[in-house]
Amino acid sequence: MSSLSVPPPQCLRKPLVVPDRRMFGPGPSNVPPRIIEAGANPVIGHMHPEIFEIMSNIKSGIQYMFQTQNKMTLAVSGTGHTAMECALFNAVEPGESVLMAVNGIWGERAADMAERIGARVNTMVAPPGGFFTTAEIEQALLKHKPVLLFVAHGESSTGVLHPLDGIGQLCHKYDCLFLVDSVASVGGAPLCMDQQEIDILYTGSQKVLNAPPGTAPISFSERACQKIFNRKTKPVSFFLDLSWLANYWGCDDKPFRVYHHTGPVSAFYSLREGLAVLAEEGLENSWERHKTVAEYFHAGLESMGLKLFVKEKKARLPTVTTIVAPHGYDWKEITTYIMKTHNLEISGGLGPSVGLVLRVGLMGCNSTKANVDMVLAALKDALKHCHKSKV
Repeated sequence: MSSLSVPPPQCLRKPLVVPDRRMFGPGPSNVPPRIIEAGANPVIGHMHPEIFEIMSNIKSGIQYMFQTQNKMTLAVSGTGHTAMECALFNAVEPGESVLMAVNGIWGERAADMAERIGARVNTMVAPPGGFFTTAEIEQALLKHKPVLLFVAHGESSTGVLHPLDGIGQLCHKYDCLFLVDSVASVGGAPLCMDQQEIDILYTGSQKVLNAPPGTAPISFSERACQKIFNRKTKPVSFFLDLSWLANYWGCDDKPFRVYHHTGPVSAFYSLREGLAVLAEEGLENSWERHKTVAEYFHAGLESMGLKLFVKEKKARLPTVTTIVAPHGYDWKEITTYIMKTHNLEISGGLGPSVGLVLRVGLMGCNSTKANVDMVLAALKDALKHCHKSKV
């Protein structure tokens, strides 16, 4: 064996240093000490009975958060993108027609993923800040005859809270599954999976739940499971194959669990604690708090002369607010100034909203009037000190 040609990196000889920031972008949000402490518990085996009990607690917490009785409820090892792929890879087969409601980046991403597995992808497109009526959706269902419709409930790139009532019933009228992305909305805005006839619903750990990124709650209705477990072809991903995940999470009633992958046990601890915090506060209390704080924030922005990007009040996402990029300013200079001067993260646009908006996320423990006052003061300071063109 020859001598090593790559030496130990000098950077790893230095201690790890991570700044403590106020995370008021669209996610991840700040992780409170209680959830950090939960994640610091000792690592034990991912197939130990104690882990299975924690996973069972997580399932119960997700069922509460989603307001569902679905037995097929679990958390995917990965971020919200992983759950999006899990939903599409299991529910859709090559050649099948799907319909994506695109009013921001998440509809675009869902369409991209479906195209990669050979689905016939149809889109209905609204401008950034817009959404779809049930009449428009019914017309598209009639035209494209999809097996699945995708809607982002909380479109964090544009700040839209998409109305869901009536869409599930429409989908089932036309023999179509209803898939909803609630990464930016669940826990912060009213959502009831069973009542609204949603077939597949997923979210991420790092928004309202205030857990670190890396786990993604997801749930499948009986109708969705009927289609998934009667596929003609295997899902393209072994890692996301629901038949394996169902066994690992104890959702298939089999007497024993078979090794599939090494679950992120520390992330499970954190997710369980985030769900416990939500359960202790109560869903309805959390919904009301996020609504009240968002309205307080919106009033403060308007009193400063800033404009909200989403014009209809009922369609404003209470967790992520989009502000029309102030005229004459460079939005990047504003976000950079606020980070440097106030140690506070806010974000610019994403996908279709790049250059159009500033985005402020106030989720979970971050959703307070004191934090709103902090953001408003930082914005006032930035507008005072950042360069404004005369154009």
